[in-house]
Amino acid sequence: MSEASVSVAGREIARIDRGVVVFVAVFRDDNDAAARRLAERTLAARVFPEGSKAMNRSVLEIGGAVLTVSQFTLAADTRRGNRPSFGPAAPPAQAQELYDRYVEALRETCPDIASGEFSADMQVSLVNDGPVTILLDVP
Repeated sequence: MSEASVSVAGREIARIDRGVVVFVAVFRDDNDAAARRLAERTLAARVFPEGSKAMNRSVLEIGGAVLTVSQFTLAADTRRGNRPSFGPAAPPAQAQELYDRYVEALRETCPDIASGEFSADMQVSLVNDGPVTILLDVP
């Protein structure tokens, strides 16, 4: 990803250049350990090119940034009917606490972290190189 930004009510609140945009969904059974492990996996994921190897370097190795966006709709259950169910998503208080812990864990290691605004109506703009989009899950 070569650039991304988040705006709320027409005002830009976060922007990064080269790096990764992470859309974060918190599920009911997530916990502090999962938030910390996801942060580790985010920073270690080898998704940037190095020479002839398409995916060989992490965001830390390239000196890139991370933009996090809370996105409860990724927790939607769409297996039945035409309307998504958000039953798997964590309640707002739990989700915000774990989202904040995830962002804190990222900041412990990566100097360039930007965030959207939890539960706000955000407009996200990004230039997704490739495009490359990867689902990171915590086992």
